Amino acid sequence: MLTVDFGRFPVGPGDRVLDLGCGAGRHAAEAYRRGADVVAVDVDETDLKHVRDLLGGMPGHGRAAPVRADGFALPFADATFDRVIVAEVLEHIPDDRGLLAEAVRVLRPGGLLAATVPRWWPERICWALSEEYHRVEGGHVRIYRRGQLLRLLRTAGLVTVSSHHAHALHAPFWWLKAAVGLDDEHVLVRRYHQFLCWDILRGPKPVRIAERALNPVLGKSVVVYARKP
Repeated sequence: MLTVDFGRFPVGPGDRVLDLGCGAGRHAAEAYRRGADVVAVDVDETDLKHVRDLLGGMPGHGRAAPVRADGFALPFADATFDRVIVAEVLEHIPDDRGLLAEAVRVLRPGGLLAATVPRWWPERICWALSEEYHRVEGGHVRIYRRGQLLRLLRTAGLVTVSSHHAHALHAPFWWLKAAVGLDDEHVLVRRYHQFLCWDILRGPKPVRIAERALNPVLGKSVVVYARKP
């Protein structure tokens, strides 16, 4: 499931891509599939092992390197990367400005950065339904409005290029989970999860059309693309 739209965030052979806070590696894998040289950074060794296995089993023309590193002190020189992805990370970080400053440092002039965070109003509903949703270790520490994210990127020295919303069908899933106490075994949660997995694996055209139509209103994530001058 990709949050970044690679039609708006072009990646290809020869591009050096950093996926900062890569998690399970979905965006790193897509960039690698497109031929880029990819570095996937996270602090969680379990996630990085999964990313190693994922990338190691993929055909690719570029190079791929999962790296365990502190996002506030990346082991890369200034202007190392052509593209930087920070997807669903900033909402977990108390010092979001500090992390973004480090991401901008390693981005080359003229390079693109994609930042994604949960959208304000769907996220507010989750917080209202469940304290546990955001108070768990590593949970969300803030909720962004789109304008706040735009200002954050501009304050970091970037020029915002475009934005959109994504994952409309996922917002009700998380409302449902929050309402039943984040119980993954609840029958309604399991059924909705099965539907989402079916959609991700099969990509049925009517469902894809419906989600695209709903994204401006219901999309759970806001995505902003910005360029380093």
